[in-house]
Amino acid sequence: MTHRGLLVDWGGVLTTDVFASFDAFCAREGLAPGTVRELFRADPRARELLAGLEDGTLPEAGFEAGFAALLGPGVAAEGLIPRLMGEAGEDVAMLDFVRAARDAGIRTGLISNSWGLDRYDRVLLGELFDGVVISAEVGLRKPAPEIYALGAEAVGLDPAECVYVDDLPGNLKPARALGMTTLHHRGAAATIEALRPLLGLPA
Repeated sequence: MTHRGLLVDWGGVLTTDVFASFDAFCAREGLAPGTVRELFRADPRARELLAGLEDGTLPEAGFEAGFAALLGPGVAAEGLIPRLMGEAGEDVAMLDFVRAARDAGIRTGLISNSWGLDRYDRVLLGELFDGVVISAEVGLRKPAPEIYALGAEAVGLDPAECVYVDDLPGNLKPARALGMTTLHHRGAAATIEALRPLLGLPA
């Protein structure tokens, strides 16, 4: 079966590895490798802060103050988000593929858990996507099933007509339950190779 829609995550799919950026932050700040990842994985306070940032109920400054306190007294709160994300640059190969898929007639959409609404290049989003769903704008965050339904609706398709790509396996399960074909992103080359036949695009 070929699909008419391509829905993608932003951080970690259309950017380089977010967790590598976290580790680079730890190295700069004198923290043990994996500190940020482990806080988000295992500390309920960190997870609550992240949830509030992503669904728009917690201002950026509130997240930065709270998360800096968890990281330790030597970590400044001001500018924490851009420091955490400083090494996560655009993945040009993935951006080019999404643009080419749209040019070929595929409906393209973004489903992104945001780390601040002013961190997206809105001109670029307009070039890449037919529909955009950003968590803080809709008051929902992945893995809430409703946000995936909004993504399909934003591109005018049924979920079963869409492929959804994310770097976090836990974010794929609800999309799959809605009928989407899902793809775990591990790198641009493998993802693009897997997407071409799913979307009916030539090699």
